[in-house]
This record gives sequence, C-alpha cells and structure tokens, in this order.
Amino acid sequence: MDKASASCPITWVGMDAHKETIEVARLVGMSSQVETWRLEYTPQAVRRLARKLRRDAGESEVRCCYEAGPVGFTLKRLIEASDQGLVCEVVAPSLIPVKPGERVKTDRRDARKLASLFRACTLTEVHPPTPDQEAVRDLCRCREDAKQDLLRARHRLSKFLLRRGLIWRDGRAWTRRHWSWIRSLEIGHPADRQTFDSYLLFIEQIIARVGDLERAIAAAGQHESYRGAVNALRCFRGIDTITAVTLAAELHDISRFQKPRELMAYLGLTPSVHASGGQTHRGKITKAGNAHVRRVLVEAAWNQRHTPGIGVALRRRRDGQPRWAIAQADRAMRRLYGRYARMLHRGKPQGTIVVAIARELAGFVWATLQTSAAAV
Repeated sequence: MDKASASCPITWVGMDAHKETIEVARLVGMSSQVETWRLEYTPQAVRRLARKLRRDAGESEVRCCYEAGPVGFTLKRLIEASDQGLVCEVVAPSLIPVKPGERVKTDRRDARKLASLFRACTLTEVHPPTPDQEAVRDLCRCREDAKQDLLRARHRLSKFLLRRGLIWRDGRAWTRRHWSWIRSLEIGHPADRQTFDSYLLFIEQIIARVGDLERAIAAAGQHESYRGAVNALRCFRGIDTITAVTLAAELHDISRFQKPRELMAYLGLTPSVHASGGQTHRGKITKAGNAHVRRVLVEAAWNQRHTPGIGVALRRRRDGQPRWAIAQADRAMRRLYGRYARMLHRGKPQGTIVVAIARELAGFVWATLQTSAAAV
C-alpha cells in the first residue's frame, strides 16, 4: 500500500436493503473492525446516512453497494444524488460468493459480507439503466405480465367449459370462430351463467389492457433514443415492434458488451461447463442473466426454421430502412436457416436447435445495436 492510500483509506459500505429498513456495515481501509447499524428506508434517512458517511470519511473516497432486489435502483440514485460525492453500486445477487457450509443468514451478516467482498473486488456490478430506460423496460415487462394474466384467464374459462361438457372441436382455440362459439353458448343455470360472464368479462378486460400496453410500447419505440435501433431490429424475420422495443429497452447500453459472446453469456444462452481432471462436460444453457431478452430471442428463433423469404409484413417493415440493416437481417436469415437445417439433419432435438439459433441470433442483435448506436 502506498502512502497516499494509507493516509486516505477508502471507506467500504455494504447495505442489506429491505422495504422498511437498511442494515449498514462499514469498513475503513484494510481494518478488520466492522461497524454496523440499522436505519429506516426513507429518503430522509438515506440522505442523513450519506452525510454521516461523508463527514466520517473526510476527504477519502466512500464506496457503497447493495444487492439488486425489490428496492431497484432508487437507493443508488438517492445516495448519489445527495451531493456528498459517494459512489454506490448495485451488485448481482446470483454472483455473490457463497460458502457451502454457511447455514446462518441474518441482515447484519449479509451487510458485513457485502462490505468485505466489496473491498476484495469479488462482486459483479449490475449495469444501471437511466430512469427513462427503466420506465420503458418496465412497460415491456408490464405487457408480459398482462399476457400471462390473459393465459391464466383463458385457461380458467376453458376448464370451466370443459367441466360442463362444452368443448371446442372445430380448429384452433381463441380465433374469431372460437370467440363466436363462446359468445353463442347457452348457459342454463343462473350461477353458472354468472361464473361464465365473470370469466368472459375478465378476459375481455385483459385483452383491452394488452392492446393499450402494446400501443404505448409502439409509441415508446418511436422515441428518438430508440427509433434507430427498433427500426433496424424490425428488419429481422421474427422481430416486430414489441420484440424490438423489448430488446432495446432491456439491453439499453449495448456498448458494455465488448463481444457478442459476452452478450450471449449475459443472456444465459451459453452452455454450462464442468471441467475437472482433464475431462470437460458441457451441459444445458446456464439461464443466467436477463430472462426477458432470452425469452423473446427464443420466440424469434422459432421463425428461423422456415425457408428464407420476404413476406408482405416483413417487406412493409423494411420500407425506408437503411441498407446495412436489411443486409444484416438477410445475412442472419440465410445463416440461421442453414444452421437449423444442418442440426435437424444430424438428428438434434428441435428445442436444442432453437436455443442454439437464439444464441446466434443474439450475436446479430449485438452487431445491429452496435451499428445503430454508432450511426446516431
């Protein structure tokens, strides 16, 4: 340690944040003594904490951290907006080292552990979005939640009808013909009719919610900060407005991924590896990182199993878009279909093939977002 570091030791602060309280642990320099205390989780209390940390540290640097969780990035923004010059990082909970034999867990222990691991530089920071980016991201996630609600509501109605012996046997469910059949049903018992009407009304309300959210997402995608990336991504087969906005909002700052493989690993699309004693075993994908992006990429990957071609909808999406984006999308279409056909010929399961296609599609998304960001 040099003299400057010894005279101005860094103050390391670990915080275990919850809805009502924050457990704080502080380490100064390389000291082994940990000071802990608890405070309420309110904006006023957080500002007082920032002033206390700055006052006690004097001119030395103060670095704070807490786990990503239900409090989101609000605590980080409160601390860094306190005008005390503090740095606060949000760390990934799944990447925090864990001792296999440790069986005691308390808020105080967690805060002390965060402070010591933070000082040892063994924690991984979560890249924070701006408030605007977080708002669009949560809008996309709200639509996902509404779609899940719609799926559950449809299941409830269909199972109610099944228990009454009313079964749709004339094609796919939830088409216009299916809806006409549902609305034409004669439910005799008053209690059954009340149940049926309640289920049907709930489905119609959720459909209206999903429509409102999709219109809001489409409007957000035309904002200046997203328009270029969203329009470029919509040139790909299987990626329309909702998927494109989800990718742009969830990934937000693509420059933090230096290579496509870093993005693939972040999305949990790379295989798990167990290497020991000269033997290497590759397993299923890790499923670490952002599950929202992984899901939409897998959905888009299913479209790559079809023979390359430009349909009416895709041609309409490409109208007026830059040549480089269309060329990138065409290259992806040919390459991904070729890989799908080769893996299918080798007898690979279709689910495995689609995940492999999604992983490669992530590389094309990385390249497109990098080029779009450079063109701004």
